[in-house]
Amino acid sequence: MTDDDAPRSVRESLPPMSAAGPGIPPIPARGLAAWIPGVWVVTHYRRAWLARDVVAGLVLTALLVPAGMGYAEAAGLPAITGLYATVGALLAYAVFGPSRIMVLGPDSALAALIGAAIIDRGAGDDPARAVSLAAVLAVATGLLSVAAGLVRAGFLTDLLSKPVRVGYMNGIALTVLVSQLPKLFGFSVKAPDLVGGVTGFARAVADGKTNLVALGIGLAALVVILAGRAIAPKVPGVLVAVVGATVVVAALGLAGRVSVVGVVPRGVPIPRIPDVHLTDVWELFVASLGIALVSFADTSVLSRTMAGRGRYHVDPNRELVGLGIANVAAGLVGGFPISSSASRTPVAEAAGSRTQLTGVVGAVAILILLAVAPWLVANLPTAALAAVVISAALRMFDFGSVRTFYRVRRSDFALTVVAFFAVAAFGVLQGIGVAVAMSILDFVRRAWRPHDAVLGRAKGVKGYHDVARYPGARQVPGLLLFRWDAPLFFANADTFRERVLEEVDGATGLVTWVVVAAEPITDVDTTAAEMLEELDKELGARGAELAFAEMKDPVRDRLERYGLQRKIGREFFFPTVGVAVKAFLARHPREWTDWEDEGG
Repeated sequence: MTDDDAPRSVRESLPPMSAAGPGIPPIPARGLAAWIPGVWVVTHYRRAWLARDVVAGLVLTALLVPAGMGYAEAAGLPAITGLYATVGALLAYAVFGPSRIMVLGPDSALAALIGAAIIDRGAGDDPARAVSLAAVLAVATGLLSVAAGLVRAGFLTDLLSKPVRVGYMNGIALTVLVSQLPKLFGFSVKAPDLVGGVTGFARAVADGKTNLVALGIGLAALVVILAGRAIAPKVPGVLVAVVGATVVVAALGLAGRVSVVGVVPRGVPIPRIPDVHLTDVWELFVASLGIALVSFADTSVLSRTMAGRGRYHVDPNRELVGLGIANVAAGLVGGFPISSSASRTPVAEAAGSRTQLTGVVGAVAILILLAVAPWLVANLPTAALAAVVISAALRMFDFGSVRTFYRVRRSDFALTVVAFFAVAAFGVLQGIGVAVAMSILDFVRRAWRPHDAVLGRAKGVKGYHDVARYPGARQVPGLLLFRWDAPLFFANADTFRERVLEEVDGATGLVTWVVVAAEPITDVDTTAAEMLEELDKELGARGAELAFAEMKDPVRDRLERYGLQRKIGREFFFPTVGVAVKAFLARHPREWTDWEDEGG
């Protein structure tokens, strides 16, 4: 719920903010500042914000390092690539991102997608090739996002309905969870899909491959994170767990008994073009389509949420461009596809962040770590990183929405269940494709068999209403008022025709006019136009005439281009249903007294 959705008492208690964030004037809709918002922020930056942005950036760094490394491991990549991706994304988004407070970087929702794409290219046993493929994937994802933003395709995320989003996110959460269980238990499992991961994990446990020391460290870290989240949400439980696990491994000399990150390469990442074959680029391009869609879907939701809380507006197309450039930057420095973070962004906000300088501080702090003290993470156990990712995966599950769908709309419940099993059964990339297709098909399904109604005059109620809802409603003899609650297009044109003829043939007495209450009809395609022409002839053979009331001007203009107004007769198009009824009674006198005429 945004601030504008809150009750008035709550909204009035909120501190005043400008239209573009905490004290920043609205970003111009055109010009250099519109496409490079970082320039606008710098020129309007206030010295009073500096301390808060710096402190928030340092606090954020404590989460960026373990989260970035953990999600890299979850994607089947060296942990260091998670830091590279984080640095590139934060610096690029600070310049090109339109949101004032947004943390971008590696994300658990993308880890399974990235891992699946890399495994499909046969790079599971070649870390160098896996890094190059992941970098290409990031660049391809970024270029797609930038191109989509430039052609103003931000509306595409509307193709994913909430039931489908919940279903595939639950599927991804389960996939991520299963992929991390072996690391938590101290061994590894190679599996191409969720079923293989589950069976491989169960077989390894049964064969006694569990490393009890690694499992103890991982479970302790997981308990610290979950307990901290429940008991002391303001305390960075991830930081406590990761630092504690690292200290325990170093103090007890356990590096030889459990898998650890090891000393990461010293030095800052240098931008370069990934070295891969052109055939890999084309194949990865297909995978990047699903990653780009998921990345922007998640980012747009968080962006709108933060904008609502900060009382500023974010153009979804500019958000696409900013996200795309951040992905390109992440790929060029040796990282992998990134997205917004629903867990780290609130941390930055709670720590007092005012602008994207917070992200810049976090990126610089990581670069200093890489250049000066890479040994700090040498004893970080991978079981603890698995605990970080598992804790994030647990938060991704949304069982509350599933219960709501089941209670209020069973069709939405079916959608979310099918999307979940599509991801679980066919893999994440294929599951995303199924989810998008399902969203579109669900829309077509609802428009294919929409609600329709025969209208009548109910006493004491203004207007004309569904006789099924108002059994006492009266109908004008010889007049059929028919309402169709959807656009008319190829999939439902025959259904519309059949329903009208059913009502005409089943009416008591001869129907002389059929008036379509067309206000809900927002479009008529060429197939439906041909159907209306044929329907007019069929009604004529039955002694009835076709008319329309309350048709929207754009739809009426379209019928004019089709030539339908001329064929049906312009005199049969009325501004309101009431005017159509009066015109009918004027041409075909009937014994009809309206309740308003009776004074009742």
